[in-house]
Amino acid sequence: MVAIPSRHRSLALLAGVLLAQILMLAVQIKRDSRGRLIRVWAVSTVTPFERAGAWGVVKVRGVWRHYFALQGTSRENEALRTENDALKLSISQLQSKAAEADRLGALLNFKTSNEKVAMVGARVIGASAGTASRTIEIDRGERDGIHRNQPVITPDGAVGKVIEVYRDSAQVLLLTDKDSGVGAMLVESRIQGPVGGTGEPMLTMKYVAADDTVSVGEKIVTSGMDKIFPRDVPVGTVLEVKPGTPFKQIRVRPAANLDRLEEVFVLLTQEPVEFQKEAEAQSTQAQSAPAETPATAPPAAVKP
Repeated sequence: MVAIPSRHRSLALLAGVLLAQILMLAVQIKRDSRGRLIRVWAVSTVTPFERAGAWGVVKVRGVWRHYFALQGTSRENEALRTENDALKLSISQLQSKAAEADRLGALLNFKTSNEKVAMVGARVIGASAGTASRTIEIDRGERDGIHRNQPVITPDGAVGKVIEVYRDSAQVLLLTDKDSGVGAMLVESRIQGPVGGTGEPMLTMKYVAADDTVSVGEKIVTSGMDKIFPRDVPVGTVLEVKPGTPFKQIRVRPAANLDRLEEVFVLLTQEPVEFQKEAEAQSTQAQSAPAETPATAPPAAVKP
């Protein structure tokens, strides 16, 4: 055999190693490609089942959230709805108490400003159910000094007169009743004429001559000629004036809210009553008047 030099032997060994590595790499690549192809086939086969399973899970989860899990939410909503209704009722009661406090405050101020006038406060405990008669029942009677034909008022104006008296209660005929009437006069022109009811919420002023001048918005007060009401008790405001022969047709809006009476006063004497018109006028004037600046304000008076 021919001997191979040592240096050629090293080159041959290196070439053999490189060839072996190349062959092994080729085999590995071939195997990887076959494995990847198998994986692709497996994924393609399994994917439809995975999608179907995922769709089913989503649907089941949606059903749970919208039906079974919402049962607790429905109970919470019902509890919140009940609490909301209770709060609304509490608010309504508080508003009613606040309105009652305002009314009682106005009554107290009216009573205080007329402390020298003999009057009895009363609460309305009943009212006529039909439209043929306009009456109310109050919780004051003979024991409190109430008698027939005594005038009944509120801080806003005239209400009516007492027509029946019992031991602990009395019946009041309202101005809006067809059989009711009060001697009245126009504030500006001082034209007098009875004001009575027609069975409707509005009043009517009678026997005002066709040639007399009456303006819409003019105030009407009691004249005192009926010997029931004292003078200058507010009766109402002219709402509409229609010409007529021989008398005008005058509709009047009542000064007092006769459809929502809760507390009233029964006058025991014919002494004049103060309705605090001056205080209201001053309050209105103070609100409408512009505030004075220091530059235009009048100088303070200096005492000598």
